[in-house]
Amino acid sequence: MNWILLIIGGLFEVGFATCLGKAKESTGMTATLWLGGFLICLAISMGLLYKATLTLPIGTAYAVWTGIGAVGTVLVGIFVFKEPADFWRIFFITTLISSIIGLKFVSSH
Repeated sequence: MNWILLIIGGLFEVGFATCLGKAKESTGMTATLWLGGFLICLAISMGLLYKATLTLPIGTAYAVWTGIGAVGTVLVGIFVFKEPADFWRIFFITTLISSIIGLKFVSSH
């Protein structure tokens, strides 16, 4: 169950990074709303990370959480913010995904 919480927490990390990007593109009240979304996603993400670390090793949990956030944020950058999707970005994101999966398999919990 804590692996599921950790994955959801990683997705909320993607949410708070996305909100930051949208806030940067916005002005006025719209930017304020995106910043509100950032704070909500941040709180949920950190809370789920904390909950997961009650039974999972902190090093593994943190690496998986940040990895999910990094991969998700790069994908949002490519598909939402039209950032480049060149060979090396995709290659290194793929290696990061492989590392996250590997950490899951070697974890004792």
